[in-house]
Amino acid sequence: MPLVRIGMIRGRSTENTRAIADAVQQPLIDVLKIPERDRFQIITQHDPTEIIALDAGLGFERTTSGAVIVHIFTQHGSTTRDKQRLYRTLAQRLAAAGVDGKDLFVSSFENGPEDWSFADGRAQYVEGDLAVPGH
Repeated sequence: MPLVRIGMIRGRSTENTRAIADAVQQPLIDVLKIPERDRFQIITQHDPTEIIALDAGLGFERTTSGAVIVHIFTQHGSTTRDKQRLYRTLAQRLAAAGVDGKDLFVSSFENGPEDWSFADGRAQYVEGDLAVPGH
């Protein structure tokens, strides 16, 4: 945990896709202090017409082939400062993987320990098999 969805425009190499996935994972480890093997990522590639990501009125342009959308589902407990640091670190790491900062869109969603099942239809946080992060 967290669960991360990474959406991008189709056409990136396998190596670049992995570099992007790695660049998303490392800030979660560094900033949110998740364990290294706590990695759950869903990567999808889309045709350019299947991702529409404008600027929310901020006055910048995204490239037509470079959009990367990162949606992070995680446990309650991150401060606003942690999230701002996470967003900055994600942008820095992804820049090293060839993603322009203007092409990056990040959304973070928090929920509770009762909202997670890692296997066998059981809520491992609730049942005590896993320690609840931050507790």
